[in-house]
Amino acid sequence: MRIPRFYEDQPLQAGTEIELSDAVVQHVSRALRMQSGDLLTLFNGDGCEYRARLSRVEKRNAYAHIEEQVTRSSESPLRVSIGQTLSRGERMDYAVQKSTEMGVAAITPLFSERCEVKLPKERQPKRVSHWQQIAISACEQSGRQIPPLIHTPETLETWLQAQDAELKLVLHHHSEQPLAQMDAPTSVALLIGPEGGLSEAEVELAISHGFRPLTLGPRVMRTETAPVAALSILNYLWGDLGG
Repeated sequence: MRIPRFYEDQPLQAGTEIELSDAVVQHVSRALRMQSGDLLTLFNGDGCEYRARLSRVEKRNAYAHIEEQVTRSSESPLRVSIGQTLSRGERMDYAVQKSTEMGVAAITPLFSERCEVKLPKERQPKRVSHWQQIAISACEQSGRQIPPLIHTPETLETWLQAQDAELKLVLHHHSEQPLAQMDAPTSVALLIGPEGGLSEAEVELAISHGFRPLTLGPRVMRTETAPVAALSILNYLWGDLGG
């Protein structure tokens, strides 16, 4: 039986007892109906896992005794930061979830010319918190120890100016050089446009900031599918997929 994994945003140390957060208690006592003595795995983003055992399970609270710190990395050696143009509803949720499963290090939601999503500043913190929780849940499921950081939405130009990755790529229908022929980087910045695609001016702007055009093949992918396909290829070539 698989031992449940939970993210705890608090210090974790072997030999100590902690009170579990409300979100974890919801899963432990109500969804999974776990009892005192049951095993669980905790992580807090420090790169380690912590084997723990429930010591007390009450109606509204639960406590766990941390038995062991385990150093086991499932993080990709290739650091990929994505600039993902905002898409509607579940499409953005899907992009965040699946990109997390594929090992992305950071995601920045972007506004572009053809972006159809209007997200006022006063609503942004709530949406970012929502996407961050999706990323955390994906880490719990996929075995990652370090949740990717979901940044506050930015304009495309602001994001482009801030990127300093070794390899910078913009998804575009025209590519001059196959990925396999490029030198292996340790970090990648990947720009993904909206459903209608980036405008030619935006592609040129990206190129002027050192981005290289990248095509993933002859078929047009949805904006939420593109990061999954791109991350699969990048991690196969230079990360930890495929052996």
